[in-house]
Amino acid sequence: MATTTKKDLIERVAQETNLPRADVRRAVQSFLEHVIDELSKGNRLEFRDFGVFEIRERAGRVAQNPKTLERVTVPPRKSVRFKVGRLMQQSLETNGVVAREGALAED
Repeated sequence: MATTTKKDLIERVAQETNLPRADVRRAVQSFLEHVIDELSKGNRLEFRDFGVFEIRERAGRVAQNPKTLERVTVPPRKSVRFKVGRLMQQSLETNGVVAREGALAED
């Protein structure tokens, strides 16, 4: 499985849209900062057909160190949950790319 970086994604979008890389980089970075900001406020982010990001509170628990068998208390913490949307699920099931034109027209 290959890894795609933010830089790779910016390059692809710049080529596909014929926009300058610097503009695409600013837009992608701004988007990511807004996602982080909204999640840190406890807000739910819903992108139709793509998926939903939401904060979940994980309960505190008692865990055990496997080496020493010492019990340690793990405090409650927040984590981000992502629920896959319809178009992404279809793409994953068919191992292909779902047509982007339809997804963009619905938003």
